[in-house]
Amino acid sequence: MIFTLDSTPWYQDDSQQPRNMDQSLNSVQRGSQRFKRTEQSNSPAIMESIDASLLCNSRLMNEPYSDPHKSSVGLRPDVTITSEFTSLKLGPEEDTNGGSFLLIDGKELLKVSSVEQFLGRLSCEGSTRVKVVSVFGNTGDGKSHTLNHTFFGGVEVFRTSSEQNSCTLGAWAAFDPNLRVICLDTEGLLGNTAHENQRTRLLLKILAVSDLVIYRTRSERLHQDMFRFLGSASRAYTQHFQSALQNVGQRSQFGGPLSALGPAVIIFHETRHTRTLQTSLNESAEDFLRSRFAQSKLEIEAFSSLRYVGIHTTQPPTDFSELRAAVQAELENTAVRSPRQPQVVYHTLKVLNDKFSGEIANTAPVLFPDQYFTCPVTCMSCEQRCDRSMGHLKEGLAHCSAARCRYQHQFENRLYVCKACHTNGKEVVVQPRVVSSLDTSWVGLAKYAWSGYVIECPYCGEIYRSRQFWYGNKNPEDIAVRTEITHVWPGNNPSMVGSQNAAQKVLDGVSYVTEAVVNVGSPPTRIISSWVADQIAPKYWRPNHEIKNCHKCEKVFGLLDSKHHCRACGEGFCEDCSNRTMPVPDRGWLSPVRVCEGCYTREVYFDAPAAPAERCAAPPAAQDEVDDTEVRARKYSEAVVSTLSTVASVLEYPRGLIKETARPTYWVPDSECIKCCCCEGAFGPRLPLHHCRECGRGVCQTCSTSRRPVPLRGWDAPVRICDQCAKKD
Repeated sequence: MIFTLDSTPWYQDDSQQPRNMDQSLNSVQRGSQRFKRTEQSNSPAIMESIDASLLCNSRLMNEPYSDPHKSSVGLRPDVTITSEFTSLKLGPEEDTNGGSFLLIDGKELLKVSSVEQFLGRLSCEGSTRVKVVSVFGNTGDGKSHTLNHTFFGGVEVFRTSSEQNSCTLGAWAAFDPNLRVICLDTEGLLGNTAHENQRTRLLLKILAVSDLVIYRTRSERLHQDMFRFLGSASRAYTQHFQSALQNVGQRSQFGGPLSALGPAVIIFHETRHTRTLQTSLNESAEDFLRSRFAQSKLEIEAFSSLRYVGIHTTQPPTDFSELRAAVQAELENTAVRSPRQPQVVYHTLKVLNDKFSGEIANTAPVLFPDQYFTCPVTCMSCEQRCDRSMGHLKEGLAHCSAARCRYQHQFENRLYVCKACHTNGKEVVVQPRVVSSLDTSWVGLAKYAWSGYVIECPYCGEIYRSRQFWYGNKNPEDIAVRTEITHVWPGNNPSMVGSQNAAQKVLDGVSYVTEAVVNVGSPPTRIISSWVADQIAPKYWRPNHEIKNCHKCEKVFGLLDSKHHCRACGEGFCEDCSNRTMPVPDRGWLSPVRVCEGCYTREVYFDAPAAPAERCAAPPAAQDEVDDTEVRARKYSEAVVSTLSTVASVLEYPRGLIKETARPTYWVPDSECIKCCCCEGAFGPRLPLHHCRECGRGVCQTCSTSRRPVPLRGWDAPVRICDQCAKKD
């Protein structure tokens, strides 16, 4: 029969517990069981004699700093006897180590399944009120060693190692019954791991449940990674963990208001060749740390206090007495956070671990990001950086970015691409223009002032006309072009100009042309009015230039006489011969509209012969198919014109009504322009409203005398700008 022994450290009995943290390691008596080995000449088996009294004891060792009244819940018997052989199992399970146990592993899995198991592993009563102390720092800086000497008199409760591989993965826990503190040892930062983001999240959850955080750093100077970690942890606590902690249990279990739930922080800095931070009359070490956080634009508002403990160690070992005093002072301070039951600690940690869990993409940090070498210019619309190298403009290369841009009305960063050319494999960019390439005179400008803009393709020719755009034509995107969103780079003259901007250019052209005509004393109101009516008239209407007299009474029309069309027959009549109204469904007029006297007297169209005197015979086009688009365009125009005064000039139509439809999107609507943006004078008959072409705000004539091109808005020629925009340059 073979006896096997798994040894583990054990400590003095309960009567010899240290009464304070300064008790030296000599007070800890270590015992060991000596075994006598005998050999038999006729058997190779080695018999190990064991004191029989050990087999009668259910625990072969005392837990470090044990309490005679502590609970033994969750502890398994150490002696296992089988029929085949006898095995003595002395020591912890796989996830225990010298009195500490694995609380959360490196994959963020909670290794303690219940409160009872948590209390049993800690060897702590449920009624005991405790505080939580955790240690953080870079790997290899002695975090576990610091906890052992600060709370356990140098006993290796938390495992330390002289190997290159880290011996602390995840979070380990142990209980100090003298100070009633749950100590949490964490995995070191900057360690080699394939799950760096997951490790960082685990550390933040440990920090959130802690009452006191010790950041251990052993470096000649304080490194930026410490400031970055604590600043990011403070921001994460404020934005995420604070609201989660509010929902955990009763607030009375935590003590203090919710805004003071952040842990206290002690920075334990050990140097060998350099001086530590010193406190002067003008600035303390803590003030210097706060200024460093502020310079790095990092916040530490989540922490209830910040304290610095510096140790200059010329010869080992490290003196932990100053750290012990600082820790004891923070633990005795209950003004911010009071002790709580260990059940609350476990429940809080479990809730946070369940809430903040899941897979995290582990992206390797880039030591030299592209922004070190690429162009710093960003798109004004989507704020994406230019992909080209620095200085590419000197090489004749324009800004570009492979990222997709987003559309913004103020930049109108939308390109038109000819749809027919795109189908044939060509990317041909087209633009709305005021005048077609075939119309270059001011007469053509006046014509397109009323008809809208035109889109021409260098390969396909004219692909779109907006002659009836204001009255129901289809959008160019539906029939002629496809749109692409492009980037807007500072200082570039945008090649894309929205259709509404082109329409405003047309209206400006109308204003200039008509003003020139008015100046020579020849008002063209009736001529232009007749021409506009012909452009939007249905096909069955007789053109205005062919109507010389009334179709019924044969009255000759003078220059100031109005011509009216019958909606049924399409002929021209005077006011007296066309004052009847009725629906004409065959022509698409479902509501009552103007008809002549002859058509009104006939009950059914074309069923009864017309009287010769009425001279209103049914036109041959009456049987043609009704063009709903033409009728609809005329309806829209009548709805607009009917709201105007009968004495209003036709030149006022685009300036008063069509302007709102054609204005650029960045212009402030006329209805919202109450006063001048410069002098704050109220707009009215004596103070006309104008728009600044750069900022789009309403401005008066006096405050907008400057003229200059605004290429960013698509105005290549000098246009009106307000005095405030003029002063910017």
